[in-house]
Amino acid sequence: MAKRKPEEKIQPHTSQLKKKQALIIGASSDMAVAMSHLLAEQGWNLILAGRNIKDLREQSSDLGIRHKIIAEPLALDLTDGKGIAKKIQSLDGVPELTVCFAGIMQDEDQARTNYETAERILTTNYNGVIHAVNPIAEMLKKEGYGVIAVVSSVAGDRGRQSNYHYGSAKAGLTAYLSGLRNYLYSYGVHVLTIKPGFVRTSMTEGMPLPGPITGSPEKIARDIWKAIRKKKNVIYTLWMWRYIMMIIRNIPEFVFKRLKL
Repeated sequence: MAKRKPEEKIQPHTSQLKKKQALIIGASSDMAVAMSHLLAEQGWNLILAGRNIKDLREQSSDLGIRHKIIAEPLALDLTDGKGIAKKIQSLDGVPELTVCFAGIMQDEDQARTNYETAERILTTNYNGVIHAVNPIAEMLKKEGYGVIAVVSSVAGDRGRQSNYHYGSAKAGLTAYLSGLRNYLYSYGVHVLTIKPGFVRTSMTEGMPLPGPITGSPEKIARDIWKAIRKKKNVIYTLWMWRYIMMIIRNIPEFVFKRLKL
């Protein structure tokens, strides 16, 4: 069979996803759990990757029994540097769908003065994600189809004093995904950038979140799956965040720098 040239344009579609095996990175997060159940309900076999292997074993067992699918845990620490790629490359087969939820929010005041806190924010939200996605991208490139969906954040659309370490990491991640999408398009691999706004999760517990613009993990998971099926490039979830961030991005800098956001 003749090898397809890189310049040939192939439109990826979920009808090409025949093996139905998905890799979920950051699988213990509330959004990832909701996504895992949504995929398992549709017969997808799952690899659940994260740091807490004990929790992942229990989660895998529950998904397997409840939905009658194969679910396996994978110990993956996004602060592990070169070890991340080795773990990904050791997988038995190539997951045709990867959804990455990895990320942390930590105290911004502490990040300003504490090296370790700032390093955790930047490494987990940016460096670690990229080191995990890069080998997946090369594996899917050889296959000629597949989907990579990664959670960034509306916080990356404009730096704000309340979370600019986190926001800057997400801004870099958004730029990386844009370039990756451009790179993989001609190989038939689709890349989706996911930008959640406020979400009711354990990470935001105790925060005074405005109800009308705050989503549930289950709603976010449904939006992600809909975007995968429709081959969207970038989604905001909930949908109104696209317009909220459009307004915030267009505030003149001489005004914006005076705001308490």
